[in-house]
Amino acid sequence: MSTWAVPGYTESLELGAGASGRVVLAVHEDTGVPVAVKYLSASLHTRPGFVHDFRAEARLLGGLDSPYVAGLYEYVESPDGAAIVMELVDGVPLRALLTRQGPLEPEAALAVLKGSLLGLADAHRAGVVHRDYKPENVLVTPDGASKLVDFGIAADAGTRAGVAGTPAYMAPEQWRGEPASPATDVYAATATFFECLTGRKPYPGENVAELALRHVDAPVPDVEVAEALRPLVRRGLAKDPGQRPGDAQAFVAELEAVAGA
Repeated sequence: MSTWAVPGYTESLELGAGASGRVVLAVHEDTGVPVAVKYLSASLHTRPGFVHDFRAEARLLGGLDSPYVAGLYEYVESPDGAAIVMELVDGVPLRALLTRQGPLEPEAALAVLKGSLLGLADAHRAGVVHRDYKPENVLVTPDGASKLVDFGIAADAGTRAGVAGTPAYMAPEQWRGEPASPATDVYAATATFFECLTGRKPYPGENVAELALRHVDAPVPDVEVAEALRPLVRRGLAKDPGQRPGDAQAFVAELEAVAGA
């Protein structure tokens, strides 16, 4: 593991780690502001393609001005490492909340998703597609609001960026390697809403190939949700992106109409 640390910050705790890197809690030494520092893995820092993608994540994040997205403070790169310094969100992943509480009522699901969906809408207005909306990337704060995090595989809308995403939430066009659009994120948001309501992902699968077939060909399992919610679930999980709500703002409006009543 690399011992390189971003200058000017005092680190105290590792918040998470994975194959691509780790996130640590730190404090800016001059201001005392707590931050989250995302480090690119030392093994990837020597591979230009991964460094390029990490820079791109920082660029996209820096272009967003949204109270519903964990914001960028600075991007730091040196011969010894690369890091994204960003806003520290006082919250827990929606995944942890669902594991602890189980399925939610429609109004509760709307409440915990709305902030992150508004962050998604702000990204769409900026021409950015997140491509990995899921419960792990929704942080729920103590007051029940939420923010969107992790733009690690985000892309400019319309960009052909290859097959990428989390299989359980990937839209058919992602499986085909087609350009992502805001409707791609709407599919993932609908899958997440479905999971909030039922405690299950829309399409089960023992492996990636099985999941791909079901997302591309299987009927939308709308009968598993309340009748009033079925039209939105059918549209949000439509195989054709042109049949879905066009972006997150439109999805939020429709969600409020059926779940917020």
